[in-house]
Amino acid sequence: MKDVLKLKVNGEWRELLAEPSRTLLQVLREDLSLTGAKEVCLLGSCGACTVLVEGKPVLSCLTLAASCRGKEITTIEGLMEEGELHPLQQAFIDKGAVQCGYCTPGMIMTGKALLDETPNPTEEEAREAIAGNLCRCTGYQQIVEAIVAAPDIAKNAPKERNRVRVAGPFLMPETGE
Repeated sequence: MKDVLKLKVNGEWRELLAEPSRTLLQVLREDLSLTGAKEVCLLGSCGACTVLVEGKPVLSCLTLAASCRGKEITTIEGLMEEGELHPLQQAFIDKGAVQCGYCTPGMIMTGKALLDETPNPTEEEAREAIAGNLCRCTGYQQIVEAIVAAPDIAKNAPKERNRVRVAGPFLMPETGE
C-alpha cells in the first residue's frame, strides 16, 4: 500500500506516492529523477549515496524514504545556485579531486556537512569526515585538499567559478552535459 510522502528536496516541496519499504535512494533516483546519489553497494559501506537530511549526511540506500517525511533533503543537484557551482564543487575541480566521478557526489555532500559545522576544517577533520566514503581512484589526498580549500574559494568567488548549464540528469562541469 502506497503512502503519501511529502519531502522538501533541494528547497522545493515534492509530494509523491511511495511504498513504505522504499529507500530514500530509490525515491530520489526513480521517482524524482535525481541521479546524483549513486547506487553502489546498497549496504551502507561506500558512501556514494550520501545526501543531507536536515543538514546531516545520511546513507540514502539505508534510509527509508518514509522516515524523511516533512524533512529537508539536499542532493548534489541542489548545491548549484543561479548556475554557479558551490565552492566545494569548484574546489573538487580545481584540486583534481574528480576522477571517475562515482564517489564524487557522496564525498561532496559529506564535505558540505563538515563545512557547514566547521567552516575552516583541518586536513585531519576532513579525513575524519570522509572516513565512511570510499574512493578507488584518487587516494583521497585531492579530496581532502578540496574540502580544506573550499572556504578560500568561497571568499574569492565569483572570480573563477565555473558556470554550467544543466542539460539533464548528467552534469559535467566542463561541458554542462
